[in-house]
Amino acid sequence: MSSTNHFTYLVLGAGSGGIASARRAAKHLNAKGKGDRIGIVEVTRSGGTCVNVGCVPKKVMWNTSFIKEMINAAPSYGFDFGGQVKFNWPTIKKARDEYIKRLNGIYDSNLAKDNIVRISGYGRFSGPKEIQVNGENGEKYTADHILIAAGGRPTIPDVPGKELGITSDGFFELEDLPKSTLVVGAGYIAVELAGVLHSLGSETTMVIRNKQFLRTFDEMLHTTLLKQMTDDGVKFVTESSIKSLERDADGKGIIATTDSGVKLPPVECVIWAIGRVPNTDDLGIDKAGIQLTPQGDFIKVDEFQNTNVPGVHAVGDICGNFLLTPVAIAAGRRLSERLFNGKSDLKFEYENVATVVFSHPPIGTVGLTEKEAIAKHGAENIKCYNTSFINMFYSVQVHKVRTSMKLVCLGKEEKVIGLHIIGDGCDEIIQGFAVAVKMGCTKWDLDNTCAIHPTSAEELVTMV
Repeated sequence: MSSTNHFTYLVLGAGSGGIASARRAAKHLNAKGKGDRIGIVEVTRSGGTCVNVGCVPKKVMWNTSFIKEMINAAPSYGFDFGGQVKFNWPTIKKARDEYIKRLNGIYDSNLAKDNIVRISGYGRFSGPKEIQVNGENGEKYTADHILIAAGGRPTIPDVPGKELGITSDGFFELEDLPKSTLVVGAGYIAVELAGVLHSLGSETTMVIRNKQFLRTFDEMLHTTLLKQMTDDGVKFVTESSIKSLERDADGKGIIATTDSGVKLPPVECVIWAIGRVPNTDDLGIDKAGIQLTPQGDFIKVDEFQNTNVPGVHAVGDICGNFLLTPVAIAAGRRLSERLFNGKSDLKFEYENVATVVFSHPPIGTVGLTEKEAIAKHGAENIKCYNTSFINMFYSVQVHKVRTSMKLVCLGKEEKVIGLHIIGDGCDEIIQGFAVAVKMGCTKWDLDNTCAIHPTSAEELVTMV
């Protein structure tokens, strides 16, 4: 094999985690000047799910729906548009797609600046530390260390008519706003897409298997959000799943039939948002001898992101632990620091990871839920502080959106081990408070912090 086909570090997948790890490795290896080579294999556009069909374009659409909500509120503040406000979906789609294309170019440019070789094609293992690109007759590459950062993809249920629905990927291909939409799923992706579509004017219905969505989140969060979305006009079909899709008589609408045999009213668009699966099924995992987790098809790694095969590592969604872009980035960078900068004990800590759901209103959360805290420490050792109020923004409006907050505290010192908020601005508020929770703050630390008035965030330091 040619020396040009051997790398010090070869990354499978140019998503957020893979690129972050490759660039951090380049920072250290390039500085040593010993001719170490870094490569990254990608079959599609650089940036992965987050940049192309995830966090970034989703946030653009959430911003779009947020502007629509501000327009709705404007008359209460004395603004009169004279009925001239119109929304044009193709305009924002074009701008959004152009923005993503620019980001793709920036990622590729940064890889080139760091002397990282981008190998275009689909990579699979052909041996323990060997990757073959573009099929059995494709080029083979070896490396001292290989990182698997191939991510995941949306799940599509195996039901009749499944092809009539689209996934979250397909949402970003829509050329216009559907007049009506059925969102199937109960996770954060389903909640976010339903919120955007409803806010922009699509008649939206959610189908969820249980009575609640976001069931892994604190009960206060999903209960508050479900009520708000219901009050705002989103329809819910609970304790149901979809067993088939079919076209209606005129061929324009889609009729979904539930597992109980109920045919739902026809809609223009159906979105499958029932979960994601890791891209491990076509990576040649068996040829490399890499172990998967017992409970699924995720790659099994230790606390340092090592697989069972020496020199082969994995980060991100393909590992199944916190499917969040910042987690993949942080884990990937720490891995490179350990491998190429001598920080042998450095690893990502998978606890107190803050996250946001860009729902309407948004959710911010970090740490244990009340239920998790009680299960781990016992009810007698847990005390929760709660508050719920109407944000001042709605004081002059008929339409009201509630903000709710909860602190989960442990023991006599009341260490804050969970912080959960829902309401306008909570997506930004949570980042700062996540630092405090990560540092081990107590309820007294919050009480001892002077409030900023008038804000929603001040409630977190004035709870009694």
